[in-house]
Amino acid sequence: MVALVIAEHDNASLKGSTHHTVTAAAQCGGEVHVLVAGSNAGAAAEQAAQIAGVTKVLVADAPHFADGLAENVAEQVLAVAGNYSHILAPATAYGKNILPRVAAKLDVAQISEITKVDSPDTFERPIYAGNAIATVQSSDKIKVITVRTTGFDSAASTGGSAATETLTAVADSGKSAFVGRELAKSDRPELTAAKIIVSGGRGIGSADNFKILEPLADKLNAAMGASRAAVDAGFVPNDWQVGQTGKIVAPSLYIAVGISGAIQHLAGMKDSKTIVAINKDPEAPIFSVADYGIVGDLFEIVPQLVKELG
Repeated sequence: MVALVIAEHDNASLKGSTHHTVTAAAQCGGEVHVLVAGSNAGAAAEQAAQIAGVTKVLVADAPHFADGLAENVAEQVLAVAGNYSHILAPATAYGKNILPRVAAKLDVAQISEITKVDSPDTFERPIYAGNAIATVQSSDKIKVITVRTTGFDSAASTGGSAATETLTAVADSGKSAFVGRELAKSDRPELTAAKIIVSGGRGIGSADNFKILEPLADKLNAAMGASRAAVDAGFVPNDWQVGQTGKIVAPSLYIAVGISGAIQHLAGMKDSKTIVAINKDPEAPIFSVADYGIVGDLFEIVPQLVKELG
């Protein structure tokens, strides 16, 4: 058995999601290869070759791979798919855009957002907003899998010495074109990669009130997040949203302020190592998953926490 990981990257460097996906691939048994499809992506390929556990890096370099268009990358995956028992990608926007196309053309059932590998053909994935875990067994010759990265440790970025093979790039499909990208800029850590997250909910009350969380995030060098209720109310941008329909995170420390803990939010953060909840409602569902809970007025408690942190 040989597993192929579709690398997520920006041509210059790999995304952390790739390392978590390599860990999942290794647990499927057999060798792990990584496909880097990009344009002038030599630096990303070099990083992939150094990941512990990777035995080969396949490089497809062409201008039409520059922006990771799913139509083109999927065709490149299909060109080599017959050599593999498992094809995996992170369950990010990148992976979710590519692998369903691959699965459809291979006529196999995709297994989405796995959090555990029980055996080479059996996997676990959350359902019902994480309230239940489904065990899925596949008899398909090629298993096409997206990986929920919070369920797997990151493979070491050094220690590997994989061979590199250059592939003949498939032709541009011509089915799509890259128009533009608007990137949110922030001095804070990226939400899905942050070790500490300070997150606010509808209980904050307004966009202006969200500023009360900034000193706390600054003291902890934390990313800032929010519940869907806070996003829908217009308090903060969409890219702050944590939850089933937002970003799935698992930081070392998650501080939930004014968040009641709706099931959809819990699905996105309950794998955090330590959860601290601040809410005036002692019956709030967030306390059911919190390691530490403070019942009280967040507008009094948060400044006190900042003061104690010096």
